[in-house]
Amino acid sequence: MFLNLKFVISKMKEKTKLQKLIFQTRRDILRMVNNVNSGHPGGSLGCTEFFIALYHEIMDVNKNFTMDGKNEDIFFLSNGHISPVFYSTLARRGFFPVSELSTFRLINSRLQGHPTTHESLPGIRIASGSLGQGLSVALGASLSKKINNDNKLVYVLLGDGELQEGQNWEAAMFASANKVDNIIATVDLNGKQIDGSTDEVLNLGDLNNKFSSFGWEVLQLKEGNNIESIINILKKAKTLTKKEKPIIVLMETEMGNGVDYMMGTHEWHGKAPNDELLVKALDQNPETIGDY
Repeated sequence: MFLNLKFVISKMKEKTKLQKLIFQTRRDILRMVNNVNSGHPGGSLGCTEFFIALYHEIMDVNKNFTMDGKNEDIFFLSNGHISPVFYSTLARRGFFPVSELSTFRLINSRLQGHPTTHESLPGIRIASGSLGQGLSVALGASLSKKINNDNKLVYVLLGDGELQEGQNWEAAMFASANKVDNIIATVDLNGKQIDGSTDEVLNLGDLNNKFSSFGWEVLQLKEGNNIESIINILKKAKTLTKKEKPIIVLMETEMGNGVDYMMGTHEWHGKAPNDELLVKALDQNPETIGDY
């Protein structure tokens, strides 16, 4: 009984730690985009729980960063406009100083609006501003790991509006035809893009049946802003790898999650809050670890 109690306490502490990281990451996102009056807070906030789960619970990563990523799990961000959440996560995980977040989108900063590689920022392996390319790159990395007998996994995040790019479907066909089974892709299904809802701009149809018909193993997550649910489904996804089928998680999220006036609309896809609205948003997300 004593050991069980210690286990429960340990789990409670871990849950508290992750929740603190969620609040702090939201603060980072909001402050970064406000500081330069530019950036994409909506999707970044919607994927905060996913990034915390991925980098603190799921992936086996090496903070001594190398571009080849040998013998470690690697991640690619395809929808590169949500760079604020990626940068915050990497900094809070120790890839580079947290203080560098204050340079977001400034001239000569390594933290450009869309991730780039020419400035050699630890954790960034591809430039991802043009949408639709990340899945193809991730599949190349997956095949490289297979060739090199590297048993670690490749993860990639896609936006739902991004699936309107045809290259994704060429990559989807390639993955199943070549039995690329060491990849876990996730689609951020927030139903919104810069011009409105995905249904209005270009309806994506039944993604479950589409990816299934393309030969993928499909997992669906309704609670994409619940970190425990994310951790559980990604752990399940890991058990399905190495079985000759690529894996994809269809994750439903809320754009602007954690900031009441940003939720339920596409208007904050690429718009920064002014100083007054920043204060309101920060009040909803208390400082927990320390602002940069």
